Amino acid sequence: MQYKNLILDMLNMQQSLNDETNGAGWENGYTNKNKLINWKRCIYMECAELIDSFAWKHWKAISSPTDEQNLRIEIVDIWHFVMSLMLSHYHVNGLGGIEKLSDDIAISNGFEAFCKEPFVVANESMYEIINDIEMLINRCSGFDADVYEILKIYFTIALKCGVNIQSLYECYVVKNVLNRFRQNNGYKEGVYKKIWQGREDNVVISEILANGVSGMDEIYALLEAEYKKA
Repeated sequence: MQYKNLILDMLNMQQSLNDETNGAGWENGYTNKNKLINWKRCIYMECAELIDSFAWKHWKAISSPTDEQNLRIEIVDIWHFVMSLMLSHYHVNGLGGIEKLSDDIAISNGFEAFCKEPFVVANESMYEIINDIEMLINRCSGFDADVYEILKIYFTIALKCGVNIQSLYECYVVKNVLNRFRQNNGYKEGVYKKIWQGREDNVVISEILANGVSGMDEIYALLEAEYKKA
């Protein structure tokens, strides 16, 4: 699959997930329950969790290794919200539909590099990556955010965290299944159990994948089986 098609595929999946979760018209900034949506806040809150994947604290566990598994999880979570921000931006400003957005992303600054091999996390400076993450937080904290500047910074961070377009796609598809499972089991209502027999659901789905399961329906069925044990 061409890289542009990977972007298009993910945008369509995100549109569908947002439609199911928030109701029609979510692009205008409110859910069907009249709850305000702030995608930029979603991004910078996930960025804070991404920073916590590193041993940045000078007073605690200073020699802990970087949690590379969580890096990938947070990079994918941020991507959900970056796409949602861009889908909303294009809709509200009449810039075109999903195919136009995917075309524009494919020619955006930083995308070509994002299609190449990702960096080796262990070879990168933790502090430089954190600086980049804090730059993304800064860009999402103002009222006049440039969505393509946000996108470019995101691509840079993702590569340094060991994720490129191909691995992002693979992880996103899996997390999309988990997000749908969460919504179908009371996530919005606050009754969903995120810890299953002492393991977070992100860990459970990683274990399912490690066993060679890749089909979306099969992943969903195995999540259901594991959730019943929780």
